[in-house]
Amino acid sequence: MRSTPLIAIVLFCCAAAALVAQGSQGGGDVAARVRALEDREAIRTLWAEYGRTLDARDFAAFAQLFSRDAEFVGGGAPAKGPAGIGAFLEKAIGTNYPNSKGRNFHLYFNESIEIKGDEGSGVSKGGFVMANAENNKADFLLLATYRDQFVREDGKWKFKRREIIGDIPVPRGR
Repeated sequence: MRSTPLIAIVLFCCAAAALVAQGSQGGGDVAARVRALEDREAIRTLWAEYGRTLDARDFAAFAQLFSRDAEFVGGGAPAKGPAGIGAFLEKAIGTNYPNSKGRNFHLYFNESIEIKGDEGSGVSKGGFVMANAENNKADFLLLATYRDQFVREDGKWKFKRREIIGDIPVPRGR
């Protein structure tokens, strides 16, 4: 009867060793896999914050989403650095649809993310939708492809380069 606890301990140790071995064979390091999942989720949050800050016309918070050496490409000469990118977007869309604050939405979908250490890249589709007070419906104004390079800076994922390629500008009725 005294051997039962000893057998249980031996079986537990064997099972633990098997799990560790399984994790290192093809399954990869569990901590590395968790880190990759956390990194991808942080980048999805970065995309969401991009849309949220633009929709709110909060250009100061928007600028903080970009790394110190960031570049923004889309519609004219590239803008560089957080302050330059924030100012560029404020000038470009700050007065667009002035009564739409809180009533327009950046949407992201079909994203792919690649992570290599503290750098990454991604491609996504995005759309811009605005509420139409005249007919109580939504107008889909733009569909675009976003090509991104990311960097972990001061412990946070940021845009290092964002390129926007307009796919479908939807014409608005008069």
